[in-house]
Amino acid sequence: MALAVDLAARFPRRFVPADADMGRWEQIEPLFRRLLSTEADSPEALERWLEDASELRAAIAEEGARRYVAMTCQTDDREREQAYLFFVEEIAPKVKPLAHELDVAYLRSPSRTSLPARYAVFDRLVENRVALFRPENVPLETEEAKLKQQYQKISGAMAVAFRGREHTLQQMARYLEEPDRATRQEAWELVVRRRLEDRDRLEGLFDQLLALRHQIARNAGFADYRAYAFRMWERFDYTPDDCLRFHEAIEAAVVPVVGRLLEARRAQLGVDVLRPWDLEVDPQGRPPLRPFDRVETLTGGVEEMVRHVDPELGRQFAFLRDHGLLDLESRKGKAPGGYQSTMFERRLPFIFMNAVGLDRDLRTLLHEGGHAFHTLACRQHPLMDYRHAPMEFCEVASMSMELLAVPHLEVFYPDPSEAARARREQFERVLFLFPQVATIDAFQHWLYTHPGHTREERGEVWRGIFRRFHRLVDYRGYEEVEESLWQRQLHLFTVPFYYIEYAIAELGALQVWLRARTDPSGAVRRYREALALGGSRPLPDLFAAASAEFDFSARTLDGAMRAVADVLGVSG
Repeated sequence: MALAVDLAARFPRRFVPADADMGRWEQIEPLFRRLLSTEADSPEALERWLEDASELRAAIAEEGARRYVAMTCQTDDREREQAYLFFVEEIAPKVKPLAHELDVAYLRSPSRTSLPARYAVFDRLVENRVALFRPENVPLETEEAKLKQQYQKISGAMAVAFRGREHTLQQMARYLEEPDRATRQEAWELVVRRRLEDRDRLEGLFDQLLALRHQIARNAGFADYRAYAFRMWERFDYTPDDCLRFHEAIEAAVVPVVGRLLEARRAQLGVDVLRPWDLEVDPQGRPPLRPFDRVETLTGGVEEMVRHVDPELGRQFAFLRDHGLLDLESRKGKAPGGYQSTMFERRLPFIFMNAVGLDRDLRTLLHEGGHAFHTLACRQHPLMDYRHAPMEFCEVASMSMELLAVPHLEVFYPDPSEAARARREQFERVLFLFPQVATIDAFQHWLYTHPGHTREERGEVWRGIFRRFHRLVDYRGYEEVEESLWQRQLHLFTVPFYYIEYAIAELGALQVWLRARTDPSGAVRRYREALALGGSRPLPDLFAAASAEFDFSARTLDGAMRAVADVLGVSG
């Protein structure tokens, strides 16, 4: 398989007029009508029709992505907000029924059964979309998108005054790494008090989202939103019960290892109990790792790390930097978190994050860089549906990049002791990821199978689930904070049921890492070959292409955890 990516390739419009504005419905609708009136009377004609339909969908998707990126980059900009909301309210609701008609037309085509075998995965995707579509859900989905934007706006506006200047909540994370415990506590308390100011607003917003999602599921013929979401996320290869068993495996195999790490941390810090502000500081009292002080240093260093992993990937990262496809620095008004968004028409990635000078910013940029390399690797696929993969494998792309880059941390840490410390923190965070994912996922399973629950019930259930997977950290005196910690997790508001993917993918990434320890070039080659498949293969096949097994049973988890525990020196 050829792995070189043609970054200079352009994909000019062939069906959509070059000057057509995808933000104006009067220019979009005739293109749908033209496709719907075209009879594809041979397999070859149907393939051309599918490519034309994909081109139209990609052009519209890029317009929406471009407006979303602009809005999240500055949530307090009224013009950007209105442009995004116009697309959500006036364009997307009109597109959905006609896109559904295209899907139905494809399924009814006599030429469909004569298409080459490479269309098999696409065929399943379309059948699923048609089965889920309900016209009455379109306005509900529009309202849901508007509520999600409100969460971004509320979160983006959060800031605090600390030590004489204003900080975003992301910037305040720096102070949780300070050796002085009083400083950490002061910073932590300031942030949680600020979050509590919006607690009721976010509770009300979430109540509205729950009601909308429940109605969407009922309209589509599902008993609850969980069942609907599993179909919406195209989870063809596992079930809710598989996830619940995964939670149990994490509780049995990972939580005790994390407990040993936390107990060692408590002893090294010399404190009676661990408090929430004791989790990010170096337990040996060393100054915080500060790998960069300018975003330019971050991008240059990550590019060098990636070049060590694979020169071609380093070239791709430089392309992102040089073409304005990165927005990395935290600032007031910017939405929280980090993401990679795909510009589907140009077939290019865009990386958004909130860097503040922390070690974890390196991992975030490597993570989102993995997503970006995935987008670039499959940009040649004619069908838009094959230019992205199931999310469980998309996260393998990103998490593997974090682990493949671990041997090259000296780029940021010339001092070998600091590089070793950063490596250790990387693998500690791999362990900590699993209980966090289990917490959020278990909470979602409860939320969406108990419609009509009260806020008080929600808080109580959250606290029980949180304590099931997070032990040894004392929240006494801060019970109100503990009960509302879930509000920090934007996935709960903006991408419901998108979270278990992180733990499933981390198991895949650990398998890529284990192979790279003995065969680094072979592991990277298989990784890149798997990325280039995009979404053209079923999920288990994508894992296999990367030399990983699609399995998140206790057997696979136990083996991976033993390897990580050995690296950390905390084997049981």
